[in-house]
Amino acid sequence: MTVWLNGTLVDGDSARVSVFDHGLTVGDGVFETLKVVHGRPFALTRHLDRLASSARGLGLPAPDPDEVRAACAAVLDAHPIPLGRLRITLTGGLSPLGSDRGAAGTTLLVAAGAIERRPDTTAAVTVPWTRNERGALAGLKSTSYAENVVALARAKERGATEALLANTTGALCEGTASNVFVVLDGELHTPPLASGCLAGITRALVLAWTDARETDLTMDVLDRADEIFLTSSLRDIQALRTVDGRQLPGAPGPVTTGAMRVFAERSAADMDP
Repeated sequence: MTVWLNGTLVDGDSARVSVFDHGLTVGDGVFETLKVVHGRPFALTRHLDRLASSARGLGLPAPDPDEVRAACAAVLDAHPIPLGRLRITLTGGLSPLGSDRGAAGTTLLVAAGAIERRPDTTAAVTVPWTRNERGALAGLKSTSYAENVVALARAKERGATEALLANTTGALCEGTASNVFVVLDGELHTPPLASGCLAGITRALVLAWTDARETDLTMDVLDRADEIFLTSSLRDIQALRTVDGRQLPGAPGPVTTGAMRVFAERSAADMDP
């Protein structure tokens, strides 16, 4: 597997990042995950814009978008895949041990791999941990992912593929790697960015392409919603058939099915919406 590391295509098995890289020692970095369809990345411009925004939010210099585009193209040319994942990672680079950053510059890594299409439905659970909507990392696509790892492990232990989290006020926020939409009385809602959720690329497209709207939602909406679905770059739109064991009969329901159809049609017609 060939990867792009700091300006050069290298073999993945021989690629090396310093043990003193700030991304490794303290999780000082940002990243993007893109869906690859027939060798092309989906919504690349939106992802690059968010990568730059996350970098600025963390105090890192935003990478040159032309360089990142070239890196993505080079990696995908080296590995043609019909359906895959493209991962762009930017870290604080070589730094002293501790929280202070060094002066050596950032590390940029781009890699890709094949994936299988996810099923149309899945199960989710809620977990007792919360998102801090006022934290320094709120809304940033940070590599500091340990909280998500812990929450997802809890979900897997309970037979689910995603964990849903509240924020510190008890409002519905997001999943560990997804945004959440609910259907109430035939209307589609998703938590606002002020909840602390990530500004998901698929979330933004669903908002633009459907009648969904941003709404402050309490966690008990998961007990009341007629339909619930998750969105992410690799899931697209994935309906929930159970939440904490509560069955949502007929998933995906009619509103979710309509959103799936619109998303599939619009995304197929424009790979960089």
